[in-house]
Amino acid sequence: MESLESTSLATARRMRALEPSATLAMAARAAALAAAGVDVIDLSVGEPDFPTPDHICRAAEEAIRGGKTKYTPAAGIPALRKAVADDYARRSGIATTPAQVVVSNGAKHSLHNVFTAVLDEGDEVVVPTPYWVSYAELVKLAGATPVLVETRIEDDFKLRPEALQAALSPRTRMLLLCTPSNPTGVVYAPEELAALADIAIDRDLAVVADEIYDQLVYDGRAYASFPTLRPGLVDRTVVVAGVSKTYSMTGWRIGWTIAPEPLSKAIGNLQSQETSNPCSISQHAAVAALTGPQECVAQMRATFERRRNLVAGRLAAMPGVRIPEIGGAFYAFFDIREPLGRLKSSGISTSMRWCEALLEKKQVALVAGSAFGAEGHVRMSFAAADDKLAEGLDRIAAFLEGG
Repeated sequence: MESLESTSLATARRMRALEPSATLAMAARAAALAAAGVDVIDLSVGEPDFPTPDHICRAAEEAIRGGKTKYTPAAGIPALRKAVADDYARRSGIATTPAQVVVSNGAKHSLHNVFTAVLDEGDEVVVPTPYWVSYAELVKLAGATPVLVETRIEDDFKLRPEALQAALSPRTRMLLLCTPSNPTGVVYAPEELAALADIAIDRDLAVVADEIYDQLVYDGRAYASFPTLRPGLVDRTVVVAGVSKTYSMTGWRIGWTIAPEPLSKAIGNLQSQETSNPCSISQHAAVAALTGPQECVAQMRATFERRRNLVAGRLAAMPGVRIPEIGGAFYAFFDIREPLGRLKSSGISTSMRWCEALLEKKQVALVAGSAFGAEGHVRMSFAAADDKLAEGLDRIAAFLEGG
């Protein structure tokens, strides 16, 4: 068969530069082993292990029986846009209207919409590393350039103001932040974000604040949405969020942006051409999530915090392993550079090879830090049952000890 590269169906240059999702790739490998009967502990994917709460599922069933199965407005049904605006206004203190909200097919789609609607060829976006695997790829698909700025575990992987200043150029258009962070679980303090906000205002930068984990914050920490930190931020910030993590609704594919109304209108127009609308049934379920009982959120958060305590304590006790302070989300991002140095003679010299060896020898699936822009580190999700976590940590410890 003739090579695709030499035919009229050869892929575009943008596709040749596109990297596949490392998290999904590792999850697929783990699933294949499990299907073959191997006792695999998969701690690779960022997905709550709880079922979607019953009242949300009932709302979806009622929507189906009520015939809510047709096209909806491209930007989302009015009830959901209002629910998002009301919920954000209540928790942030910022007056928000439904016209500022665009509901999309998950937060990843929301990010794509923002980058496509705002960025031009040659624009630069500052992205602190470690970063969620899709950030850089989505920026590149929009024709812009991700400027990856390294952070240090000594700073809990937080972007320092001086590092942001050094990364700026005349082409810098946007700053992208995620707190609580995927992949590190780190939570910026309000004053730390405010220092970055001052630079964004001074340099007239747009800011995308990925706040998908905003309700999974531990130890009684104060959480501040980015636009609340300084006057004027509302007009230059897009908040990205959704129901996936907070309500264990990853497969329902509902995310949203909250932005100034002119930009939201443009994003809605873009989405009308790309996908028409998000799933109608999922939208009605999301209304129930936001307006219904919230005890389920508190229960899941308490469980994640307990698991965080287990994972952080065990990892910190492992020789040569370092972790930042995990303040939210459900990830541990740990430094394995010292163990890698000891394994170099055995051919294991990268975080990818380390993860492959861990899967081969101990049947535990983690994700290499190189996928997040931080070689020498590994991401572990603790969105798993306690017994699975305990067994997985035992196997990781044995692997580090050479067993």
